[in-house]
Amino acid sequence: MHTVQSILNEIKAGDIRPLYFLMGEEAFFIDQISTFIETSVLDETQRGFDQTTIYGKDTSIDAIVSSAKRFPMLAERQVIVVKEAQNLSRTIEDLLPYVKNPQHTTTLVICYKYKSIDKRKALYKALSKAHVVFESKKIYDSKIPSWISGELQKMNLKITPKASYLLSEFLGNDLAKISNELSKLQLVMGDNDLITPELIQINIGISKDFNNFELQKAIAQLDQKKAYQIVRYFSENPNQHPMVLTVATLYSFFSKLMILHTVNDRNPKVLSRAIGVNPYFLNDYTAAAKNFPMRRISSVFQTLRTIDVKSKGVGANLKPLDLYQELIFRILS
Repeated sequence: MHTVQSILNEIKAGDIRPLYFLMGEEAFFIDQISTFIETSVLDETQRGFDQTTIYGKDTSIDAIVSSAKRFPMLAERQVIVVKEAQNLSRTIEDLLPYVKNPQHTTTLVICYKYKSIDKRKALYKALSKAHVVFESKKIYDSKIPSWISGELQKMNLKITPKASYLLSEFLGNDLAKISNELSKLQLVMGDNDLITPELIQINIGISKDFNNFELQKAIAQLDQKKAYQIVRYFSENPNQHPMVLTVATLYSFFSKLMILHTVNDRNPKVLSRAIGVNPYFLNDYTAAAKNFPMRRISSVFQTLRTIDVKSKGVGANLKPLDLYQELIFRILS
């Protein structure tokens, strides 16, 4: 299976294929490849004559094939990009004859987002045998910080583990949004090559002191004063700090603590791998595990479920501050 980088490297080297089938849940990587093809295969003059963008909801497989079989006007090849091709899912198998006998002066790019074609059927088998098939998979939330570090490395920038976590927490798993913010940071870095929580606070507006990471840390250390300060801040800024995100973050944290209790091998590398965290944060988890034995964690899970239900208006109609304070009281009491 091809990767984003392998596809881009081939195109840069002049190895341009007749057909690229880009599919899968993560739209960001599909857009990354298709945009690169749109901007690099033909020059600006050629694009005006020999590059076409088609949308799946406005076309048919027959129309796409008919366009693909045309000859280019100025360039050695024409480029046809079919966006939102998932709208053609009912008839996508009709592409099979063209896949078996493509026009080699055409580069056809099919962007089949948010789903994948059936790998048991003839179309997939024909595509994977002779063309470029790329399956764009979602990155697990726990892998987002390392993805951020990797993207910044391409920009010759570094980031502290905490800063990477802050970005992933604040921006979620929307890779396009994250990439946009990283590009903004690149512009303001100057001679500095290290992104810190302070820089993120200044340039993106994420508080380095009042966020779910710091709340998690305060709870882990049984620091009631700090925990209550943070949730008060959350209640005053509910749009930036929704209860559902706090509950999900804490659930993930305590799930990792529960796993930590079950691992017999205390080697740091083994432990980090078992709970899926950067070794930089492992000491925080092992210290928290001492404060939260398995029975107490079970009680925390019950609290999180209760608060989650109440936050959705079921059986209670409490203000955000009241809910947050109940959350901290029940976890730390």
